[in-house]
Amino acid sequence: MNNPYLKLFLVLFVLCLINCDKSPSYDLIIKNGLVYDGSQNPPVITDLGINGEKITFVGKINTEKAERIIDADGLVVSPGFIDTHAHLDPLDNLFNLANAESLIRQGVTTSIGGPDGRGVPLQYSVEQFLDTLESVGVGMNMGFMAGHNKIRKKVMGLKNSFANEEELNQMVNMVDKAMDQGAFGLSTGLKYLPGNFANSEEVIELSKAAAKKGGVYSTHLRDEGLTIMDAIEETIEISKKANILVVLTHHKVIGKPMWGKSEMTLARVDQAVKNNVKVMLDQYPYNASHTGLSVLIPTWARAGGQEAFIERTKDPKTYEKIKSEIIFNILNDRGGKDLRRIQFSKVTWRPELEGKTLHDWLVLEGVTPSIENGADYVIKGQVNGGAGCIYHAMDEKDVENIMQHPLTMIASDGRLSAPGIGHPHPRAYGTFPRVLGHYVRNKQLLSLEEAIYKMTSLPAKTYGITNRGKIEEGFMADIVIFDPNTVEDKATFVKPHQYPVGIPYVVLNGQLAVDEEKFMNILAGKVLRKNEIQ
Repeated sequence: MNNPYLKLFLVLFVLCLINCDKSPSYDLIIKNGLVYDGSQNPPVITDLGINGEKITFVGKINTEKAERIIDADGLVVSPGFIDTHAHLDPLDNLFNLANAESLIRQGVTTSIGGPDGRGVPLQYSVEQFLDTLESVGVGMNMGFMAGHNKIRKKVMGLKNSFANEEELNQMVNMVDKAMDQGAFGLSTGLKYLPGNFANSEEVIELSKAAAKKGGVYSTHLRDEGLTIMDAIEETIEISKKANILVVLTHHKVIGKPMWGKSEMTLARVDQAVKNNVKVMLDQYPYNASHTGLSVLIPTWARAGGQEAFIERTKDPKTYEKIKSEIIFNILNDRGGKDLRRIQFSKVTWRPELEGKTLHDWLVLEGVTPSIENGADYVIKGQVNGGAGCIYHAMDEKDVENIMQHPLTMIASDGRLSAPGIGHPHPRAYGTFPRVLGHYVRNKQLLSLEEAIYKMTSLPAKTYGITNRGKIEEGFMADIVIFDPNTVEDKATFVKPHQYPVGIPYVVLNGQLAVDEEKFMNILAGKVLRKNEIQ
């Protein structure tokens, strides 16, 4: 080794070994997956490179330089699913279940909360609420709507009247401020209190305030049963006059007299879109709905709140009027003409009823299970404090018809859930895998490209989430990896507390939230603000 040239050669050789490998390194590589980019393009077998929170490369990767490599051979790689209608409430439920396991295990990486006019809790401004969530930490990305019902209740209580000028101005200012603080738009629950007491003009003015800041209007229609066409006309008018994109959320037709009428509702949507009205839909893939027992009770009877309702039931004449309208709703609306179609999900005052039906309750009480007696027990249940109920009053053909519409997004309408707590609707655990397994693979109602589009880039575009919903370089690394041959929902109406199968990996902002089917229980989500999304 006295030859100086040989020494120089060896030094240069070592330096080359150290420095000449210019291939990039990654935090995570996903190799050999069948990648659906979310935009209905045909899938391709390729690799993804992820650094930090973002997808930094899409294409063939020839390096092994990564902290973690996932071989997705035989699996589908998709953008994380975006749930446009999630009940991230009540407050204690959200804080206790902030890890969002029931949604993340479905492949959901982003959810929009505050639907049906709920918005954020009354004691918070939007800014205060989002700041509080950030301090607590969240398992998935969460954005929120400004809620008409919450805003109206803050200004007017449960008063059964139209807003006067001063009240209307207060509400408009509250929507304006909510948008500045990060709300994604305005949600209404015109079937519920106090939204049901508002006229269209009120909703138009509030929607204008949301539209000026780029917001969306998401509405639980004033009616989804016998007068649904009138409710859709009202919504189209609101969209036109406020110049706002409207989402007919959890779109359905409910009650036996309306089965098959989805053809009419969708035709009206098509006509509106043809006339340049901005209308979208979302839907959960089940033929049963979920809401309070109070939906069977006329809204006028509940004006002023629970105490006022109880007082009305003490007057025999008023009681009979309330009862007759409940009977009508059992026969024509969510009751489905059968007390067995009304199933209890949450009964704080009598938990043993959870999972049982209104028919079962009457039998337990030794009462003949007739529609008339059922109406009496609806009143009794509400006097006791109300209950959550699953209503088996929709037709499967309507569900399929709505799902196939090109403007329909998939949304759970589910509440954050955990095993052993109540008897939730199975959509809380199974919405997205149910579409992939039951409706795509088994029934071939949708192609896989179309289903993924309805769960990813379509909702991202609708709600203005510009950096999620696609597999593309520079986008946030929200990714779900699933087996198209085995992905399936397991939750049922009898046994709802069951997680889906066939989803071994979920990546959330670049971190593995589900790893080889194990839930990692990390708080990798972000609190999203519409006014900060670039």
